[in-house]
Amino acid sequence: MFTTRPELAGTRGMVASTHWLASAAGMAVLEDGGNAFDAAVAAGFVLQVAEPHLNGPGGQVPAIFVTASDRTPKVLCGQGVSPAAATPRHFADLGLDLIPGSGLLAATVPGAWDAWLLMLRDHGTKSLREVLGHAISYAWDGVPVVGRITETIDTVAELFAHHWTTSAQLWLPGGEAPAPGSLHRNPTLARTWQRLLAEAEAVSGREAQIDAARRAWSHGFVAEAVDSFSRTAFRDDSGRDHPGLLTADDLAGWEASYEDALVTDFGEWSLVKCGGWTQGPVLAQQLRILEGLRDELSYVDGVPTARTIHLAAEAAKLAFADREAYYGDTGDVPLEWLLSREYAEQRRALIGDEASGELRPGGADPRLPKIIAETCGVPAGGGAIGEPTVGPQGQVRGDTVHIDVVDADGNMVSATPSGGWLQSSPTIPELGFCLDSRAQMFWLEEGLPNSLAPGKRPRITLSPSMALRDGEPVIAFGTPGGDQQDQWQLCFWLAHTLGGLNLQESIDSPAWHTTAFPSSFYPRAWTPKELVAESRVGEVALRALRERGHDVVDAGPWALGRLSAVSRDRATGILRAAANARGMQGYAVGR
Repeated sequence: MFTTRPELAGTRGMVASTHWLASAAGMAVLEDGGNAFDAAVAAGFVLQVAEPHLNGPGGQVPAIFVTASDRTPKVLCGQGVSPAAATPRHFADLGLDLIPGSGLLAATVPGAWDAWLLMLRDHGTKSLREVLGHAISYAWDGVPVVGRITETIDTVAELFAHHWTTSAQLWLPGGEAPAPGSLHRNPTLARTWQRLLAEAEAVSGREAQIDAARRAWSHGFVAEAVDSFSRTAFRDDSGRDHPGLLTADDLAGWEASYEDALVTDFGEWSLVKCGGWTQGPVLAQQLRILEGLRDELSYVDGVPTARTIHLAAEAAKLAFADREAYYGDTGDVPLEWLLSREYAEQRRALIGDEASGELRPGGADPRLPKIIAETCGVPAGGGAIGEPTVGPQGQVRGDTVHIDVVDADGNMVSATPSGGWLQSSPTIPELGFCLDSRAQMFWLEEGLPNSLAPGKRPRITLSPSMALRDGEPVIAFGTPGGDQQDQWQLCFWLAHTLGGLNLQESIDSPAWHTTAFPSSFYPRAWTPKELVAESRVGEVALRALRERGHDVVDAGPWALGRLSAVSRDRATGILRAAANARGMQGYAVGR
């Protein structure tokens, strides 16, 4: 039987994130008179210290936001581009047919610093010192180590000890990973941030200081250290040593930016996502396909029926097949067609009573990467649940964090930072952090929407969300989880809008996902009929799904997703928030 759990409610401001320290820091900023943007930036920097296995200063952040004065959602693009030297020919000359998932070859331009500061400059009210100070304090004094950090470091300890010695110095003090519950400090990172602050405060004025800090990163000592370090060869999960491609010029040539959001109408509700350079539109595609099956979708006592899970999984297979065929940083992803009701009707007709084992993109001439025939069934290094999975060579699947913030004025932010994980590449000793490995999401086969090219964004899995009701922004939500992000968010959406559950109940409701399409992470594995579900859907439902031909993996009762959400009721002014109970790290706070 489903047990009702109340949402957190208040009227001043709400912060929900994947770690309690980040939520607390964001709330402290709100209590000090800051707005939702100030709070989101403060929380984002704290997450780089509190969950270093899931994001870091060298990573990226896409976000969706609205302001109190402009209710039209916008996208903040904090995903850096590939280096100028990153070409398919370069990797072919190295004998590689996939970009390694760890090491320096997979690095893109770090985007998180510039994106957070751009948001702070344009929409926040606080100084850089006021929002960055919380993270600096935690880097100096230490954060309590959660068990997953220890497990991650233990997994890559041999790699660190023998090949990434700068990482061993930071993450293996005394030759061992820090114990869960102990304090881990990163004074080098604290000094990096303090140096950036010092360069910022050498000029006068809040906005001028923020811009000076952006330049100190992209044109100053950070860029110089990245350039120098990238020239050294380090082991990656190809099993060989390679230098990186990222240069100071690459950092100097990129800035974070704003874009129009993708808004898809579903009657009284509308879904807001980033564009086709992310996987975000697949959530809208799934919902468009399921729109015509609404009468067959249902929840009983807060639990989805087997029919609901089957139809959702089959819709996901079709939407993610289109992701592989059409999405990328091309500027001409045919989203109007992909999200049309006419196309959804064609796709819906392919769903039968049995689980499909085919990868079926639509359209007259879809192009899938040839190599995926070889990656079908390849072991992905640690199980199907996808968040987080780390192999001994540093390969990862789905390591990410999430933040949602709303304030009383109606400013609202949904952000999904990721990359620069402690296990993605060797620590840069002068800076106290490492580069990301997001370029592993490119294909090396040419002529595809997501083919590698210089100065291009990889088609990322990071996928923040916002929901409008009758045109008004009411919910910001999201989750870590790599390829699963827009499947676990589908679970949340259906539970809330169809099942009638509140935010917390919707997060708590049993989740599921399929792995029947190529992973975005090296080695790009997929399992055609695999369906992963939490055991709380019930043994009867799991048996029914198996009878429909799904290869069901019982993930246990509380395993899938790390969702958080905030909401604002325009009529009453009441703010609400909810966070995930899985893993006992997520936290929602407000008043």
